Order: sequence, then structure tokens, then C-alpha cells
Amino acid sequence: MILSSKTILNKIKEQELMIEPLTSSQVQPASIDLRIGNHFMIMDEYSTPFISLEKPASYKEVYQETIIIPPQGFVLGTTIEYINLPNDMTAFVEGRSSIGRLGLFIQNAGWVDPGFKGHLTLELYNANRIPIELKAGRRVCQLVLAHLDQKGLSYIGKYNCQDRATGSRIYLDEDCEKSYSSSKKFKEFD
Repeated sequence: MILSSKTILNKIKEQELMIEPLTSSQVQPASIDLRIGNHFMIMDEYSTPFISLEKPASYKEVYQETIIIPPQGFVLGTTIEYINLPNDMTAFVEGRSSIGRLGLFIQNAGWVDPGFKGHLTLELYNANRIPIELKAGRRVCQLVLAHLDQKGLSYIGKYNCQDRATGSRIYLDEDCEKSYSSSKKFKEFD
């Protein structure tokens, strides 16, 4: 069940949920508006011939109050707000419609697991043919909260406790089959 503003504010008051800092203007009927911070990461296109999922990607970090996202440009940003979800609550992030209508798509790759603690990393994509200027402090996305049917395990993954924009850590995934061979997997097609 998605939480209403009344329930969200009650959970914060009872210290069952933490979203800090938070102003009353950020509280919407069924979500919390989150603001972009001043830490950004930009893929270093000049030092890497291609992106590999098997090793860390190369990013350039910048701290600035205003960032210009180039046409078809991709930037990682972070929320000003620190989030601490209890084990019986999950969340997802949606870009604000007003921002999306300008061609700036904002997401965080989906789900925020129960027990997550930290600042959310946001993926910012400019779908336009002209640059977009974005200033720190702007409300850019909405955090939608939902109750689980029962308490879950706390998230202990590779992005927990992040305090700024964090690049991909997919190279740390342990479930990647190292010795994959298409000849072994699809032998019946020979």
C-alpha cells in the first residue's frame, strides 16, 4: 500500500522513517519531493574506449551549484536528503512531471529496498538537442513510499550508506558466470 502524506509525516514524527532535511513544501499527497545536491559524476569518455561491466567505470567528480547537462548527456547526481527506511517499508523514485516535460529524465534505477540508509544516486538524462541547466536545491523527483506485507531483511548491498553520487558497482556482482560459453549453453542448436 502506498503511503499518504499523513502517514508519511506520522512515521517521521514517530522516528520510524527518516528523510532529512525535509521542508513542508516537499510533502505531496502521496510522495515526498527530493532535491538535487551539488555532487555530480560524469562518465569520463576520453579515458575509456568502452564501458565494461567487469571493472569500475571511470567518472569525473564535480562539486558545483549549477551543472549544464549536454544534449543526450548522462550525469549522476545525488539527493540532498538522507533516507533511512525501516524494514517494513520500500520506496521508488519517479522524476517530477514538470522536469520530464522539459526532456530531463530522472530515475534511480528503480527500487529502494527496505532498510536502505543514505543519499540516493539519481541518473539524469537530457533527451534534448540543447543543454539543460540544473541548480542544486531544485526539487527534481518524488519518493513514493509503500508498506511491505511483513517486515523484510535490511538492505546490505553495495550502495547502502552512500553519502554522495555513486557510480556503478555492477562489477562487484558475484552472480556473473565467469566461464560462460555459448557453445556449451546452446549445443542443441548445432
